[in-house]
Order: sequence, then structure tokens, then C-alpha cells
Amino acid sequence: MVPTPTSEKALSYGLLDVLIRAGMIAVLVIFCFQIFYPFLDLMLWSVILAITLYPLQGRLKGMLGNNEGYTATLIVLISIGILMVPIYLLGTSIADSVASVMTMVKSGGIHIPLPADSVAGWPLVGKPLYGFWLQAATDLPDLAQKFIPQIKGVSLSLLGKLAGVGMGFLIFFFALIIAGIFMAYGENGARSAVQISSRISGPLKGPKLTELCTATIRAVALGVVGIAFIQMVLIGVGFVLKGIPGAGLLALAVLLLGIMQLPATLITIPVIVFVFVTEGASTATIVFAIYIFVAGLSDNVLKPLLLGRGVDVPMPVVLIGALGGMVANGIIGLFIGPVILAVGYQLFWQWVKDQPQGGGPADQPKS
Repeated sequence: MVPTPTSEKALSYGLLDVLIRAGMIAVLVIFCFQIFYPFLDLMLWSVILAITLYPLQGRLKGMLGNNEGYTATLIVLISIGILMVPIYLLGTSIADSVASVMTMVKSGGIHIPLPADSVAGWPLVGKPLYGFWLQAATDLPDLAQKFIPQIKGVSLSLLGKLAGVGMGFLIFFFALIIAGIFMAYGENGARSAVQISSRISGPLKGPKLTELCTATIRAVALGVVGIAFIQMVLIGVGFVLKGIPGAGLLALAVLLLGIMQLPATLITIPVIVFVFVTEGASTATIVFAIYIFVAGLSDNVLKPLLLGRGVDVPMPVVLIGALGGMVANGIIGLFIGPVILAVGYQLFWQWVKDQPQGGGPADQPKS
């Protein structure tokens, strides 16, 4: 059948109409994204917290007359009350550490020992290192004067990171409040999630897709981020009560190592050695050493309880998510990154496994 000029004209008008509609939809999506983007991290973190805490709400709401709003409010208030004490202690410790370092630098109270003569005999780096160390020990102000631009840049970067930590904790509290609102409407939210996923992947796969995303978020949020945060609190409170220099910064290092799935003993063992060297063996130091050592190994007990639940997320995925999230979005990205990347990883492999039967090239009939 040969197309007539009328049919070609109708086809061109139909194509133009489709392009105009697609363009208007694209413009609307772009504008909506630009408006929503400043709140993206906050809303992602709120959804993650709501999904993670919702099973707890299901257990508690029966005690409060099945009132979703009261139960969500109670969970948020208790969570904020529990978190305020360790966060306040760690924040105070970080501020005191920064203030003491600045005071020490201004007063010239930094004393560097002279290098041993054997340092100069080290291959390749021995002589330059010996000269730098000797000047630092004998004329530190003059050496610092040479590196003022670099020191200034590092100091500003460090202060910016510390400010980002404070902002991250502030965002966390706001996200917790918003998560309480989400949990108050949890049943409607669950139905909406199933409807959206069913619209994307079909009515048969939609509920399974929602269940997979929910299980992955809970497993990673509890088993990776949650365990790292609990370990940071346990170890950090011990450091603060013992008066360890830079206790807050060391606690943040424990948090980072925990999310990266590295052992906290990389921090706890050197601190225990430092305490024994500086204070000697006593009842207080032995009790502190036992507590910190056990707290550093607590993830081995918590992981079987909180991580897994049928969801297998390799450690490199979590590590890349933590580092990439921190680089992209600071301290809040450190928490969100592993969760989002783990969800993407699970969805990708679910898509790979859900290949249509008989749809591959090898299954096509031969001519």
C-alpha cells in the first residue's frame, strides 16, 4: 500500500505532537528536579530511616492503641534522646581537641625530639628526612613559615570537614523527624511504593521489587551503618571518659572504618598501648583496655544479628558506596552512599536474573 500525501501529513503532525509533549514533559521534569535537588539528601536519608525503623513501629503500635502517629512520635523522641548524649560528648571532645591544638601552636608548646643519626643512613629518603626532622626540632617557627600556604590550606580544609560533620548530624536529626512523619503514614507509603514499582516493572514483579529494595535498605542500614554508629558510640564514650586526646576525632575514624568494613582494632589497639605507656598498668587502665578491646570487637556479635537476612551485598560495593558518597556529599553521603549503591547492585542483578524465556539470540528459530 502506497502512503498518500494525506496520510504522510497526518503522520508528520502526529510525530510533531509527540515531540512537543515529550519536550514539555522533559522541561517539567528538569524544573521539578532543580527545585527538589537541595532536599535530595535529606529526603533520601529520611526514607532510609523510615524503612529501617518501621518494623519497630509495627511492634510498638499495638501497645499504643494501634495509633501510627503516636508510635512514630515516640520512636523519634526516644531516638533523639538516646543520640543526644553521645553526640554531645563527641562534639565537645572535637571542639576541645581543635582548641588545644591551636593553643599549643600559638604558645609554641610543640616539642619535637632530635632525630637519631641512623635516620640519615636510610636509603633514598634518609638525608632529606634527617634534614627536615632536624630543622623541625631546632627551628620549628622558621620551618612553619615556609609552609604557611600549605598549612593554611590544610587547616581550612580540616575546619570545613569538621563543619560538615556538624551539619551532617543536624541533617540527621531533621531526617529523623521527617522519617517519623513517613512512618505515621507507613501503610499508605508501602502501598504507594508497590504501585510505583508495579507501574515500572509490571504487576507481577512490582511487589517483589519493592520487597527486595526494602530488605536491602534495612540490611545495609542496620548491618553496616548502624553497627558502625553503635561501635563509634561505645568506643567514643570510653575515649571521652578516659580523657584520650582527640577522642572525638578518633571516634569519627572508628565510624569511617566501620562503614568501610575495616576492623576498629586499627584504632583501639594503638590507643590501649598509648594509655599503658603514659599511665602504666593499674586497675583503671586495665578496665579501660578490656572495655575498649571488647567494644572494638562488638561488630562480630552485632553483624550476625543485624546484617544479612537473605541479602548478599559484597564488601567492595559497601566500600565504594561509602567513599563515593563521602566525596560527593560529605558526611551525610557516608551514610547514604552504601545504602543507595547496595540497592542499585541488587536491582541490577535482579534484572540480570529475570531474563525472558526464549528471548535470547540462541533461542530464535533458524531460517
